[in-house]
Amino acid sequence: MSKYHIITYGCQMNEHDSENIAGMLEALGYIQEEDPYKADLVIMNTCSVRDNADKRFFGVLGQFKKLKKNNPDFMLCVCGCMPQQPRIVEEINMRFSWVDIVFGTQNIAKLPELLELRKTTGKKQRAIVDNNPDITEDEMHPVRMHRHKALVNITFGCNNFCTYCIVPYTRGREKSRMMSEIVCEVERLVSDGVKEVMLLGQNVDSYRDALGNSFADLIHAVNEVEGLERIRFMTSHPKDISDEMIDCFRTCDKLCRNIHLPVQSGSDRVLRRMNRHYDSKSYLEIVDKLRSVAPDITISTDVIVGFPGESEEDFEQTLDMARKVRYDSAFTFIYSPREGTPAAKFEDQIPDDVCHDRFNRLVELMDGISYEKNLKYKDTTVEVMVDGVSKTSDNTFSGRTDGFKLVNFTSDKNEEDIVGRIVKVRIDDTKTFSLEGHEL
Repeated sequence: MSKYHIITYGCQMNEHDSENIAGMLEALGYIQEEDPYKADLVIMNTCSVRDNADKRFFGVLGQFKKLKKNNPDFMLCVCGCMPQQPRIVEEINMRFSWVDIVFGTQNIAKLPELLELRKTTGKKQRAIVDNNPDITEDEMHPVRMHRHKALVNITFGCNNFCTYCIVPYTRGREKSRMMSEIVCEVERLVSDGVKEVMLLGQNVDSYRDALGNSFADLIHAVNEVEGLERIRFMTSHPKDISDEMIDCFRTCDKLCRNIHLPVQSGSDRVLRRMNRHYDSKSYLEIVDKLRSVAPDITISTDVIVGFPGESEEDFEQTLDMARKVRYDSAFTFIYSPREGTPAAKFEDQIPDDVCHDRFNRLVELMDGISYEKNLKYKDTTVEVMVDGVSKTSDNTFSGRTDGFKLVNFTSDKNEEDIVGRIVKVRIDDTKTFSLEGHEL
């Protein structure tokens, strides 16, 4: 039987795309191979959000040239966000012409057809379309990364056009799935052993289906699915989050008390240049509302350092925002120009040394706050959804709390008896990015 291997870069949307691709390949008779250099087919599912993602991709891509030369039957496919950019496809055609198939985010369902055409015609295949998804999620049969957890797309694309972001150009315009379809998918997943779902969208808060159902309506509907234990979502946009959605943290018992709420900058001037459509005051008001409804809610965020024109005063306002909100965790990035976005053309780019200095100062502050917040968990008992066994010890497991805190803990149970279950764990020690304990 032919063997496949998928290399995935980027966000949960890409992870779910890879799950769908794996499902299609296994339906064709392929089996999964852990070692890409032993596979008959390698698919590289790419991300375009950061410049270093581009560099990593091209570096790894070049490593397959020798394998392709030594084995003409070996096939290499490139998909995901990067091929949605014409300059990337042109570069692949010029520098990596031996790549067999290139397709984008909008036409994943064409992969079986593209594979057949490559085999029968001997011609390399290039299939990129813009804003024309040809699949619905209920047609896909993904191979999930976890038996007890599943990713569920509720929207596709993005309409926000933040000046630094390439996603609207690679994922297309925003489209929402029907609420009834999503609920049916969750019900099917639960019948297959899923206990936790992550509702996915570039901006879940702008979800609205053809019948007018909102994101809050969807959460309430999913909360009613029998057998489901936890609901998460990713990602919220501060400009669209509603009071009704915030109230779901009070009224929906399965909704985890955790939210990822990207702030990007604490400076109103920078936020305007980013085209974010909110200011620091309204952002802090959202945080206050969240904590009034769910006092124990954990909040993570994204921050961009060194956006064009960012002054030292602007950056100090970002530090001040971090001190006021006291995030549980943060994904911090140095601004990376993306060709095709407005910000890439801004003339007031920040020097690298200034960016790195600010980045280090922000990380130091954020990590200190994360550690202080984790300290409060010491000698407490938390409920953990067990995700798997540790790679270093057979009796050490890892999982997440309701608030998405990573917990590593010891247990006398076997892997098959504990993974996918919610267990009580006593926290013995705390670190910046995790909690340590033992099962009670």
